[in-house]
Amino acid sequence: MAAEAQPLWKPGRNLLEQSNLKKYMDWLFVKKGLYFRSYHDLWEWSVTDLEDFWESLWNYFNIKSHDLYLEVLQKPLSGMIGTRWFTRSKLNYAEHIFRNKTKERPAMVFQSEKSELVEISWETLEMQVAAVSTWLKQRGVKPGDRVAAVLPNIPQAVVAFLATNAVGAVWSSCSPDFGKPAITERFSQIEPKVLFTVDGYVYNGKTYDITSFATELSASLPSVGDTVLIDNIFSETRPDRFTAWEDILHFENFGIDFEPVPFDHPIWILYSSGTTAKPKAITHSVGGCLIEHMKALVLHQNVKPGDRYFWYSTTGWMMWNYALSSLLCGATLVIYDGAPAYPSSQVLWTMAEKARITHFGSGAAFYIASMKSGVSITSERLGYLETIGSTGSPLPPEAFEWIYKHVKKDVWLISLSGGTDVCSAFVGGCPLVPVYAGEIQCRMLGARIEAFDEDGKPVLNELGEMVITQPMPSMPIYFWNDEHDEKYLSSYFEMYPHVWRHGDWIKITDRKSVIIYGRSDATLNRGGVRIGTAEIYRAVESIPEVKDSLAVYLEKSNGEGTISLFVVLAKDKELTEDLKKQIKDTLRTQYSPRHVPDTIEQVSDIPYTINGKKMEAPMKRILMGQDPAKCINVDTMRNPESLKAFI
Repeated sequence: MAAEAQPLWKPGRNLLEQSNLKKYMDWLFVKKGLYFRSYHDLWEWSVTDLEDFWESLWNYFNIKSHDLYLEVLQKPLSGMIGTRWFTRSKLNYAEHIFRNKTKERPAMVFQSEKSELVEISWETLEMQVAAVSTWLKQRGVKPGDRVAAVLPNIPQAVVAFLATNAVGAVWSSCSPDFGKPAITERFSQIEPKVLFTVDGYVYNGKTYDITSFATELSASLPSVGDTVLIDNIFSETRPDRFTAWEDILHFENFGIDFEPVPFDHPIWILYSSGTTAKPKAITHSVGGCLIEHMKALVLHQNVKPGDRYFWYSTTGWMMWNYALSSLLCGATLVIYDGAPAYPSSQVLWTMAEKARITHFGSGAAFYIASMKSGVSITSERLGYLETIGSTGSPLPPEAFEWIYKHVKKDVWLISLSGGTDVCSAFVGGCPLVPVYAGEIQCRMLGARIEAFDEDGKPVLNELGEMVITQPMPSMPIYFWNDEHDEKYLSSYFEMYPHVWRHGDWIKITDRKSVIIYGRSDATLNRGGVRIGTAEIYRAVESIPEVKDSLAVYLEKSNGEGTISLFVVLAKDKELTEDLKKQIKDTLRTQYSPRHVPDTIEQVSDIPYTINGKKMEAPMKRILMGQDPAKCINVDTMRNPESLKAFI
């Protein structure tokens, strides 16, 4: 972006003087004698003096520990894996959330396709969490045990998570629109002791009864001792051996007994997209997510007590976990269950007005869809709206401009990017600097982000690999069942020793903003949700007619993209419309509608390396118009003749 480009938004005097970030900078000056002329000077300090920075956040946010910490940072002999933070401290994430309970405002506001806005008080939330946590303990759930959930984005999901966390257990959730193989692959790795599920869900005006699926899932997980069924659609069928959610809520209890756990105790298990194998079970720490989310939401999004925070998500996307952390800031969490464009593309914008949302977030695809459908928001009174957040995929410049022209001209647009890997953002918003079309405002505090060229050297104002060169507390503590951290190392540290390669193409501009150009690896991306090619292959290649396959995601300049599937068929078979339908139906049934490709083409062979790996990333680059000679070395190929179909 040219240096002479005009900003779409500048912070007003009130934000410059009263933002949480400015107050933190003032606190640093008073308490530590540290003065920073600009945000970028503050950032430089935060990624250079790691111990002082993170310790300052510990004190500024008044983190409650049941034991004093010995060291802020304990680094391993080499690399980042094994880094420990705030050693010997003991804390509880849910306990920090309930520090904010009040009668002055609700804890949550909920709306779905089948229900209007409803408020959930802090008193109700506390009573329900107390009941569920008491039940969990009576059923033998102890610190470190896993609790899994197949739930839509409903209040019961928040209650179940907080109860799980209160007793020191480890949470893991999937959205019910995932197919049984996808969910089973994830949960079978972690051996949950308890499973929370629903009888069904509503999406896009259709009701889906999943009671039989829940029964099959529970039976396929031998570690599960108890399955809890939540009546969401009030199905007539109910397995006798399931425990009713309503029965648990009437469980006698004496309040919430928060279990303190070590800083690096696991809080939840999220999952990679399964690009090359089964989805990796990425495990994060209680303390790491606590301090990281408070930093990100309080300082970078200016979330304050009394604000109303919303991010459209499912329970299977890390943004659900991230948004839930707005409760740490004293905000009211607003959640929505259903399709973002049913019964019309106005539904979430209308909810933003009615729910008096302060911070509104969604995937970039939602804003692009709103723009294309001609959503009219000028008649809506979005007087409470202060920020609009976007993530999941790059938000194109025209979508930036549309938001300021058609949504709210003085809103602060926060584009952010991070991932399941850290359950947070590496780059995001800053209340002290302008917003430019197509650009993310800053590298976030404590995140030493660089753009590396082909030689592993940092570059400015040039396209490069996004890397992180210093550890962060919310980086995974490990991958579940990953002995010797082999999967962890191969996921991030193969290209550059001891440097985290994230897999995005980025440019850091002269003004220190960041532009993301899409994925540099083979991960697919549908509506902001990453999809693993391995899942697609397992489903597609289970069809007898399909011999082999390759899936790639092709980004377009307008922010959209398509998933293209190439198939090699068995001898004498042709790619008929019936076979295309069978492939799409198989993917939709076994995984989700997001896994269904936009195009399916027949090829004679799939390119492989000598070592037998499908060459996904090189094919993506070739199909996006890059010079094949720069994308691939045919000497490393097992079957160079296969390239003809792709060039």
